[in-house]
Amino acid sequence: MTVAHLPLLIVAHGSRDPRSAATVRALADVVRTRSPGADVRVAFLDLSAPSVGDALAGLYAEGHRHVVAVPLLLGHAYHARVDLPALVDEVTGSLPRLSVTVADVLGPDPLLEEVALDRLAAGGADLADPDLGVVLAAVGSSHDAANDVVARIARGWDGRHSARVAAAFASAARPDVPAAITRLRAHGARRFAVASWFFAPGLLPDRIGASAAEVAPGALVAAPLGTDPRVAAVVLDRYDEALTGAAGTVRTA
Repeated sequence: MTVAHLPLLIVAHGSRDPRSAATVRALADVVRTRSPGADVRVAFLDLSAPSVGDALAGLYAEGHRHVVAVPLLLGHAYHARVDLPALVDEVTGSLPRLSVTVADVLGPDPLLEEVALDRLAAGGADLADPDLGVVLAAVGSSHDAANDVVARIARGWDGRHSARVAAAFASAARPDVPAAITRLRAHGARRFAVASWFFAPGLLPDRIGASAAEVAPGALVAAPLGTDPRVAAVVLDRYDEALTGAAGTVRTA
């Protein structure tokens, strides 16, 4: 990976659950390990500190005038399309000569799919089992295109493995986890596992696990993507793409 010469600001969603922010900070440590000398910072869109505005203002106060923000997001839903750009515009509008290049979101990416599948295997799920039904669980969005990406990943897994696979969403979209399990059961699944299309533990992943347990007691619930080095590799890939202009949007005062 390219050694960073501009600050890399990892921007996560934020959560009331402290495990979420702790995971993001631990991931930032992995990014630093993979790119020695990189100036890696962390910020949150909501609910956790520091905020995006505070983090950018802090970098500006240190003398930085160009920052690359990498959204720790899995799709082009509201936070990527509206929330983060608006926050960045607000900050750059008040800080002279500060420019922020917003990189592309992390997902979808084959490396992240590998991590999610490995999390399933680590929990004991065997995708070669034709009696297994796998739910690929994601947050859900009012933006249909973001949900379609998750559904497409689930269809790809379904086509490559003996286990049946269906997408499900924690909020704002259908099917939910119970409905997905019902659908998989109708297609012959007798055992169930839930794959996590989340970066970190938190309230929504916990809700998904509880929903799965209600309709399929004993269902395996895989861990989120977390601090796997491949997640850090995708963060650095998006950073490099933004630097070279292959992706990313520059916002400046």
